[in-house]
Amino acid sequence: MNWDRDHHRRGYHHGNLREALIEAALSLIASKGPAGFTFAEAARSAGVSPAAPYRHYKDREALIADVAVKGFDAFTKALSEAWQEGKPEPFAAFKRLGRAYLDFARTEPAFYSAMFETGLDLAQHDELRKAGDAAFQVLREAVEVLLARAPEDKRPPTLMVALHVWAVSHGIASLFGRGDGASRKQPIEPAELLEAHMLVYFKGLDLIA
Repeated sequence: MNWDRDHHRRGYHHGNLREALIEAALSLIASKGPAGFTFAEAARSAGVSPAAPYRHYKDREALIADVAVKGFDAFTKALSEAWQEGKPEPFAAFKRLGRAYLDFARTEPAFYSAMFETGLDLAQHDELRKAGDAAFQVLREAVEVLLARAPEDKRPPTLMVALHVWAVSHGIASLFGRGDGASRKQPIEPAELLEAHMLVYFKGLDLIA
């Protein structure tokens, strides 16, 4: 799915209200940003009455959280499929993982915005917190495999390295790899920039030659 401002909703019929509202919210996020529309606008875009969304959501924030959960589920799947448990070779698999991260930001900018740019309080949205943790866990497990190459007494903390890699990947994706108008143009492709950073980083940790 690639949700942009030309996306056409299917509308509400035969009980698919929740999916229709998610589609509507994604379309509105693509055109107005995650904070640029009201709950009533989402209902109108889905083709239902202003009261209809309350059958599933207590407010607009709950709808956005549901969109973000759906995005994280797709994100986790994409990362897992790219990583493939580090096969056939861990660092090559790790490069695939990085490309999958950037590809998701480029092809699913509305989901990406819902996931990372809404400022939702994770303490109030447990399902969203769990969905985000699941995506991060794929990255953390990949880092753990790479760190296993180093002597035990020289391994940095897995969580610290995973957070470093996540921060760099997210920064490059957000600045240069987006699929919307917010992407900044650079002479270096985002995937090449990320790969170059990872080479320098992991060489510094003596994990690759």
